Amino acid sequence: MNALVALCHFCELHGPRTLFCTEALHPPPPSPSSQAGIPAPGDRDGDREGEGLTMRANSSATQRGEMCEGCRSLPASHPGFVSIDDETGIRFLSHQHPRQPQLFSVVRQACVRSLSCEVCPGREGPIFFGDEQHGFVFSHTFFIKDSLARGFQRWYSIVMVAMDRIYLINSWPFLLRHLRLTIQSLQSTALKVFDSEQGVCPQRAVRMNSVFSPAVFPHQRSGNAARSLTSLTQHPNLWASLHSSFSWLLKACGSRLTEKLLEGAPTEDTLVLFFKILLEFPSKLVFLCPKEQEEEMSCWEGAEGGVIKSQRHQSESELGLDFLGDDAKLDELPGPKFRSLRHLRQVLGAAEFRQLAWHVLMGNQVIWRSAHPGLIQSAFTVLKSLLPVGCVRSVPYSAQYEEAYKCNFLGLSPDVPIPTHVSSSEFSVLVDVSKEKSFQSSAVGDSDICSLYQFVISSGNTQPTDRGPTLLNKLEVALSNENLSVAVVSHCLLCLKEEWMNKVKVLFKFSKVDGRGREDTQKVLALLGATGPGEEDNVRLLKFWMTGLSKTYKSHLMTAVRGGERSPSQ
Repeated sequence: MNALVALCHFCELHGPRTLFCTEALHPPPPSPSSQAGIPAPGDRDGDREGEGLTMRANSSATQRGEMCEGCRSLPASHPGFVSIDDETGIRFLSHQHPRQPQLFSVVRQACVRSLSCEVCPGREGPIFFGDEQHGFVFSHTFFIKDSLARGFQRWYSIVMVAMDRIYLINSWPFLLRHLRLTIQSLQSTALKVFDSEQGVCPQRAVRMNSVFSPAVFPHQRSGNAARSLTSLTQHPNLWASLHSSFSWLLKACGSRLTEKLLEGAPTEDTLVLFFKILLEFPSKLVFLCPKEQEEEMSCWEGAEGGVIKSQRHQSESELGLDFLGDDAKLDELPGPKFRSLRHLRQVLGAAEFRQLAWHVLMGNQVIWRSAHPGLIQSAFTVLKSLLPVGCVRSVPYSAQYEEAYKCNFLGLSPDVPIPTHVSSSEFSVLVDVSKEKSFQSSAVGDSDICSLYQFVISSGNTQPTDRGPTLLNKLEVALSNENLSVAVVSHCLLCLKEEWMNKVKVLFKFSKVDGRGREDTQKVLALLGATGPGEEDNVRLLKFWMTGLSKTYKSHLMTAVRGGERSPSQ
């Protein structure tokens, strides 16, 4: 944690003083000399820098006025305390003053403010103050009993200085709990010493019988106006103990909170995928809303019909491949296979790939016929990445034709006939895969699929596929750019899908939930950037992708609208 802990004291003669501070020194980046095992020449000088700074601070203080016993913790010749974290290599260095000159003024200002103006009611307890320029401070002031002090107590504070305001505020309960343990230990130890000294020579009676003189008041106590904290607690290893406590506090406070990139609420793909897996393995997941869970499961059963039942016998790894489309699963498929959208585009050709991708995005049924199930499954895995998870209904390989309402990805063996109304329909596309007899599959790699197989694409669609949708136009630009790797293209596709899924949510809320008219819907489409060239394809894509919205999201919108309608009457 990039912070510093310091123990401060209000001296009756010299005002607020820093007694002891602990800072974390992060290891420098490795240099060639350090990697070779040769210590850098400045390392030892850096270790002694804290001592030199302390000596300069002490000498300057001596010029202004002699430092009393209560203003000093360690002598200038003391090397300080150092602890090293073996896991991270961070060194925790403790001395009377920070080792860096710029930190000296920051800690000095925090010390003065914590023991003068920035105090809580009762002058004992935690408080937070600071600014962007001088850092933010968590301060806890407390009293230590002293039989020779004015009012029989001395004023101390423990401050933690950091530049991260949010981090320090979030650590408030943790810091308060552990600093109070340290403070209570100091107070209880000093109280025992105070009671023993009062038992030997009660100072209250001595002071009441003595003549009071403001000019010589400090000297009336035999020069003991400021006693060291070591003297007040009679703790022989006080500073070593504080070093251990402060070092642990910095390490624990830095490790208890970590920064993570939050990607916001779950995406629609995450919600839909969750319910799909829940439907297959209900014993492995626990959902918090059983009623909504049953509705979602029944929704999927109604949408997919016998497909779910036919997939009951699939293994868990096959389900992961079918639902997730994980490219890592492609390695498990036998024979040649498609590796990515770019690979599929290279094999089919740019025009044929665009025609196939257009049918996929429009929600038409994509049928592949081949004697090699692994090839079909790899093609479906690649093509399914174009759609939201909720829009995918797949039968990887079947011995009979399945209707379009059951699946939009259908794999068939080559001898399965296609009904006439399907082959002539504009809402389906057929890819027939035949094997070249002059090549052996064992001798041909994935990159030579075009030499091993022949692909014939046919469809009853007469509409042009070169205008839209806009998502496909942008994707083809990325696929044709050879400077972009497959991973970059995948991220580009992910961003495009999220962009259009957000448009789907807006259109669904506007047209289905609010029930707006056609004219208003057209204005929303223009606002979403779905009009212009390829407008018809963009609208078809948006309407098809609406079917991929999770029932949870739809129910949430409907509940919010019904609640909004009831609230005025209430």
